[in-house]
Amino acid sequence: MDMTETLNQQPIITRTERGLTIAGTRITIYDVMDYVAAKYPPQFIQGLLHLTETQINEALKYIQVNRVEVESEYQLVLKEAEELKNFYAEQNRELIAKISKMPPPSGREAVWQKLRQKKAEIGAKANIPA
Repeated sequence: MDMTETLNQQPIITRTERGLTIAGTRITIYDVMDYVAAKYPPQFIQGLLHLTETQINEALKYIQVNRVEVESEYQLVLKEAEELKNFYAEQNRELIAKISKMPPPSGREAVWQKLRQKKAEIGAKANIPA
């Protein structure tokens, strides 16, 4: 399977140690897939990721043509990201608990109180404990 190429035969989508990547960037096809999965329009994705029109069009074309392969790899990337998130949450649980029990810095008590109130409001709306 050939990678998507421009008129001058330079590949736009290349496989690197990071996976399928848009040439000349650190942006992977999986980054684009996050927005495709969320149903963002192509021009919005282009702007968010600072891609050229050619780059976004070729990335979307590559995803469409190689949908099964890309989707399979994307699911692996999502699984790995979730595992890393859980690993670091566990590694830092005690530190986060310790930090959350610390008193506010001197002179900032009122601001911290406002933040706690806002956090409680948001948590109540989302049914999340404060």
